[in-house]
Amino acid sequence: MQIEKLRGRELDQLFKAVLSLRDLEECYRFFDDLCTVNEIQSLAQRLEVARMLREGYTYHKIETETGASTATISRVKRCLNYGNDAYAMALDRIKEEEEKQTKE
Repeated sequence: MQIEKLRGRELDQLFKAVLSLRDLEECYRFFDDLCTVNEIQSLAQRLEVARMLREGYTYHKIETETGASTATISRVKRCLNYGNDAYAMALDRIKEEEEKQTKE
């Protein structure tokens, strides 16, 4: 598993910091300090590409709507097909939370 190559004290610290955030406002503040605007937008773009791929959108439609390159779309698709199922896990949880909030 490629993730083992990443493991270490500094990355553990980063992930613990992310997990410590309590709401969207704290996330905005933390990521604004941590990343450039372009880095944040790239991360958000990849998640949106994953959502669109799961929903069956074509590469052309995804490229048009998100501005993602075909290389980015292919990389995300490879992760969806052969990765750690993390995109699916996160997107499913977001959808569940949105549905829960709609019912309230």
